[in-house]
Amino acid sequence: MNTKIKADLALLFVTLTWGISFILTKNTISNIEVFNFLAVRFLIAFALSAMFFYKKMLKPDKQSIKYGIMVGFILFSGYAVQTIGLQYTTTANSAFITGLNVIFVPIIVAVLFKTKIKPSVKLGVFVAVIGLILLTFNGMTVFNIGDFLTLIGAIAFAFHIITVGHFTKLTDSIQFAIAQIGAVGIFSGITSIFLETPTLSFSGVDWFNIVFLALFCTAGAFITQSIAQRYTTSTHTALIYINEPVFAAIFGYFVAGEILGVRALLGGLLMLSGILFAELDIKNMRILKRA
Repeated sequence: MNTKIKADLALLFVTLTWGISFILTKNTISNIEVFNFLAVRFLIAFALSAMFFYKKMLKPDKQSIKYGIMVGFILFSGYAVQTIGLQYTTTANSAFITGLNVIFVPIIVAVLFKTKIKPSVKLGVFVAVIGLILLTFNGMTVFNIGDFLTLIGAIAFAFHIITVGHFTKLTDSIQFAIAQIGAVGIFSGITSIFLETPTLSFSGVDWFNIVFLALFCTAGAFITQSIAQRYTTSTHTALIYINEPVFAAIFGYFVAGEILGVRALLGGLLMLSGILFAELDIKNMRILKRA
């Protein structure tokens, strides 16, 4: 198995963990204020990560920490507006709109680096977005404040994918990821102190959700992402992440008893196909066909 395939599988694992995070986050923020929740989640993730990789953290690389904090602010912005938006919109709407970062990534990359979007990527994005709509578009007719905030979050996540893809190649990936996690926790904590009434008095269920999110959906996910993105492109990463709503739907079935219909199953298949199409060299296929 080559390195690129391993990276893709690792990113698919990240997507799986984020799929269940929608349900857990939605349930938890109904009892805990948003920034209080984010601060505890990310600070726990930071502590666990730092302890696990303590040998690396004893010799911090200044550049890795600096870039980690910078990218961490982008990540904080995305999570802040997405989590607030989740209070005013449905889980399905949030998953759909967040998944739109698959469109934003290649567009932003093309604008920033003045590059052309490959036909294969255009096809992959088109097919994947159609699949995403089939899976999660359930009659959304009113674009409310929650939807708008989630859209801003999707743009922030697109920038996060791009900046991780750029800086992880210039830094120690693990220190870079841990710095991001710590930055989100600190920014969230400061915001909570000024805007909320922070507390640690949570129910047992809320604590379970937070620890699960911290361990798997935060510490494990972002460290894995930082390492894996050394070996793949930002656009391809975004295409893999578009499967997040697929896993959200699967966990919704097993955890909340939500039944997947034929349209949802077809949507999931199209989204997975989008990744495959994005890997095809359409130009060369045309030449081969003429020959």
